[in-house]
Amino acid sequence: MSYNIALQFEDGVSRVIQCNAGELVADAAYRANINIPLDCRDGACGTCKCHCESGAYTQGVYIDDALSADEAANGFVLTCQMTPSSDCVIRVPASATACKTAVASYQAAIARIDRNSATTVSFQLRAERPVAFLPGQYVNLTVPGTHDARAYSFSSAPNQTELSFLIRDVPHGLMSTYMRTQASTGDALTFTGPYGSFYLRPVVRPVLMLAGGTGLAPFLSMLQWLQDHPTPHPVRLAYGVNTVDDLVGLDALDALRVALPDFDYFTCMVEHASGPARVGYVTDHLSAQDLHEGNVDIYVCGPPPMVEGVRRWLQCAGVTPQNFLFEKFASVREGVTP
Repeated sequence: MSYNIALQFEDGVSRVIQCNAGELVADAAYRANINIPLDCRDGACGTCKCHCESGAYTQGVYIDDALSADEAANGFVLTCQMTPSSDCVIRVPASATACKTAVASYQAAIARIDRNSATTVSFQLRAERPVAFLPGQYVNLTVPGTHDARAYSFSSAPNQTELSFLIRDVPHGLMSTYMRTQASTGDALTFTGPYGSFYLRPVVRPVLMLAGGTGLAPFLSMLQWLQDHPTPHPVRLAYGVNTVDDLVGLDALDALRVALPDFDYFTCMVEHASGPARVGYVTDHLSAQDLHEGNVDIYVCGPPPMVEGVRRWLQCAGVTPQNFLFEKFASVREGVTP
């Protein structure tokens, strides 16, 4: 038996390694050619101290000078003494470069492309090997025929060779133009990653997801992961767009609504709505019940004005959620990525 250990470096790079049952994390990292800072390897110096954000583990012998009781109670670990008993996410207080590792590179080919939306393109890549990432993370995808890359979140679950993406069609955008007018199945692409701190944390309370436009992509990844890792806590998604042309992915959301025991969603659009969509912004249609008096983890992915609008709305509502995690994105032409 082995476990997936996601190492999150302070420069945003992630590496997922395999740690065998009974193996120390530091040894598994070394086996993967990743040099987590180490010195004594005996639990005495504290050099390898990291923070375990999620997962189960046991700690071997160490002294208080290396890891205090308060630190241990708050999830800090010594990787030279840490033996996982489940998948774990560990934050390493060093850069990937300092740990003598690099972001992973992948080769893939276009397996499917859907241009049915006037404003959005969805496509699927088939990678040479399964890609490990945390649901919600992104990769840098190189535009074929150039040296330029664009950052896109996965809209598929981790650990598969079939990888899905949902991107906004930016007029005259480099990747948008390629995907809209040139891309064909079988085309080769390369990408690096995963990156990002916007990913699904352990679900220990109700979850509220707020998506703007193609900000839906990471939530599709999270929800598909939850399909295989069910939670007893309610999960709600508010999906806002500008126009009816921007409204995509509803078939997938409907399927997830059936598959997940306590998941529901609604859509809204700024322009006059038709069909099931409501009119306005996502915050116009949230209730006190959605906020659970602050006992909720809120995830927001969308354009910067949306993220800041949600933050202001929560302040006005007098609600401080347990966690407020967000990803701001805009097109490269607007100066912000991903």
